[in-house]
Amino acid sequence: MPQRHSKNNNDLAFFTYDEKRKLGYGTQKERLGKDSIKPFDACCLCLKPFIDPMSCQKGHVFCKECILECLLAQKKDIQRKLAAHELQKKQEKDEEKEKLMLQKARELDAFDQQNHGAVPQYSDRNHSQDKPGFHGANSVKVTSYEEEALRTMKAFWLPSATPDAPVKVDAPSTSTVCPEGKEKLKLKSLFPVYFTEDTSETKSSSSLDKTYICPSCKVTLTNTLSLVALSSCGHVFCKKCSDKFMAVDKVCLVCTKGCKERNLVNLGKGGTGFAGHGDHLMATEFKHLGSGSGLGLVRPAAKS
Repeated sequence: MPQRHSKNNNDLAFFTYDEKRKLGYGTQKERLGKDSIKPFDACCLCLKPFIDPMSCQKGHVFCKECILECLLAQKKDIQRKLAAHELQKKQEKDEEKEKLMLQKARELDAFDQQNHGAVPQYSDRNHSQDKPGFHGANSVKVTSYEEEALRTMKAFWLPSATPDAPVKVDAPSTSTVCPEGKEKLKLKSLFPVYFTEDTSETKSSSSLDKTYICPSCKVTLTNTLSLVALSSCGHVFCKKCSDKFMAVDKVCLVCTKGCKERNLVNLGKGGTGFAGHGDHLMATEFKHLGSGSGLGLVRPAAKS
């Protein structure tokens, strides 16, 4: 007969840690597999094999069409925010002018009260901009019963009596950003990237997918290798060949075009289609109700 153990002890008044895991309660953790890792030859935006790849100075690779559409959408959004900000500034100036006009009207009322004894009544909310200033010594502004009732009503649940909260629109940034690294990105800072395709007969007959190799050592490029692209010409090499040849000879091994150390751009490794990047990726999610097993359906949120 097996000994009594916490995993077999099911007569407690509360759930043990192992029972919670079996029922799917608490924080579920699952390491992201190969299917969740973005390949190095996939666009960071559409997550599909890139077409006419372009890279930024931080090594993020995009399809040419995807990154151009993204930058264009950002510029349109910036123009919309700038227009909203300008409209808000104009409204603030108009409100300031209206306050000054009301202040002058009050000063005139006080002056008229001292000299004639009649006090015209004004209201900040009901005062219209097209009728500023003093309305006469004995004139009184007439307010309808409905407007006066709504103004003094404290029924906050009525839409007509609900006060409006002012919405402040901050001045937006006028620079576009990289959708992957969130740093400032300009169109002229992008450069095309050229991968060397493996055209050997063994590769073409055994696989339909494109495979890329380092043009120097002929090693097949995978997510496990660190890749370096030259911003001067766009050719891609493995990190080992880049440090061994181009960093010393200052010339591209494919087109013999001169390059400097600042032209060596480390391409980003294949991250995930989620929020996390890095070598040690774990998807975690807290679940209040279990799905019946410890390996319940978990929506991955990658963490390094």
